[in-house]
Amino acid sequence: MERLLEACRKGERKAQKELYQRMSPVLMGICKRYLKRKEDAEEALGNAFLKIYSSLSQYKGSGSFEGWMKKITVRTCLDFLRAKNSPFDLDWEQETAEEPVGLDDAEYLLFLIGQLPVGYRTVFNLYAIEGYKHHEISDLLNISEGTSKSQLSKARRILQEHILKERKIKK
Repeated sequence: MERLLEACRKGERKAQKELYQRMSPVLMGICKRYLKRKEDAEEALGNAFLKIYSSLSQYKGSGSFEGWMKKITVRTCLDFLRAKNSPFDLDWEQETAEEPVGLDDAEYLLFLIGQLPVGYRTVFNLYAIEGYKHHEISDLLNISEGTSKSQLSKARRILQEHILKERKIKK
């Protein structure tokens, strides 16, 4: 991996393409968790890779390179949400999706997370999936820790209600 990174730092297109091919599925998963529209997720992914390529000199090898890339991708998604609309404008129009059929439990949970209002979804992703603490979320999103905790609580409640409802239907 170090040779690949060094080639990317030198601006070698072939190395950049290889890094993209290796990491884009993982990073696209992050983008899809934050951004509902496929086109938005693809745009954010492209922006994240531009930031990654241009910031490679800042990666000093301490810590996981994949983790470093994920952090850039998350922040790029948050920037995208800010530019598009405030992530805590809970009246932001949500696309409704039909209930999916034939998904396993993990896929169904990701589907449900994607259906949350954008503010709830953003905080839930940052806290439950990315592992950020409430004080870090408040700094990232420029909200209070209390708001972060409230958004997480509401997201969990909505997810629990949907899961319980689904279990009753299956019985």
